[in-house]
Amino acid sequence: ALSRRGVLAAVLNRKDSLGPAPGRRSRGELPLLALAQDSARAAVSALLALDGAEWRPFNLVLADAAGAWFLRGLGAGALEAWPFTPGVHMITAHDPDDPDSPRIARHLPRFRAAMAEALPGPVPDWGGWPALLADASGPPETAINIPPRFGFATVSAALMALRRDGTAVWRFAAGPPDRAEFRAVA
Repeated sequence: ALSRRGVLAAVLNRKDSLGPAPGRRSRGELPLLALAQDSARAAVSALLALDGAEWRPFNLVLADAAGAWFLRGLGAGALEAWPFTPGVHMITAHDPDDPDSPRIARHLPRFRAAMAEALPGPVPDWGGWPALLADASGPPETAINIPPRFGFATVSAALMALRRDGTAVWRFAAGPPDRAEFRAVA
């Protein structure tokens, strides 16, 4: 989710927690709660005041032009949060940059190398990131672009950047990124 104020929020399920659960709120509600705030920092504070037991386990990324944070909910107890350091990070169903995640172990070095090749400037140059997001090679546990399997698959992809002035650049592929072109979103 992206607010008009330049606050970005993305939620992911944690390992072994797919789908809804009776008596638990939808994790899809978390980005909407975050975007009710004026900044990512305010969203972190607001979400940390919530009871983590209301949701199944999740990972949440919050960002704006001032910084980015990772929030973790483990399905019980208080939520946890910490800021990201500058640079390229990767989040899956595991903690950020966790080498025990097969996807992170395979792809984080590739994303970092591709970003190092990108040109700096006012408009993001995504370097090799679109090609990496389109990569359906490798075993399912390491794939970024997941082919249909057991009712799950990659159905879309997005590239988002927040400029220092708070404006966003958003590119969206309305299908698996090996078959759908990334297009600008106003």
